[in-house]
Amino acid sequence: MDKLQQFAQKMVAESRLLASALLAIFAVAIFAHVLFGNNGWMSYRQKQAEYQKLQDELQWMDEENRRLDAEIKGLKSDPKAIEKEAREQLRYAKPGEVIYLLPEQPGQHSAAAAPQTEAQRR
Repeated sequence: MDKLQQFAQKMVAESRLLASALLAIFAVAIFAHVLFGNNGWMSYRQKQAEYQKLQDELQWMDEENRRLDAEIKGLKSDPKAIEKEAREQLRYAKPGEVIYLLPEQPGQHSAAAAPQTEAQRR
């Protein structure tokens, strides 16, 4: 009977050891899932960084839209803004003015498509 009792105690001890090992493996698996799972901590941090990047981009776009709206309003109503754009984009000149064009650097867009004014032809 002593052997039977020792065998039972040994089985209980091994069962406890096995249960402890399984519990530890389960805890490690849960921890790994919390860290690296589809909705885990690492994924959360990545999504948070992407959210911040998109917020920064949205803020930049809002500022760009405000700037462009102001430019449009100026071009619709401000004669000086219209004159400035005509001079820069279309290379218009006032009577008596001379416009000097420098040779283009590689990579710049061609000015050949821009109409020539009387002052440029002189």
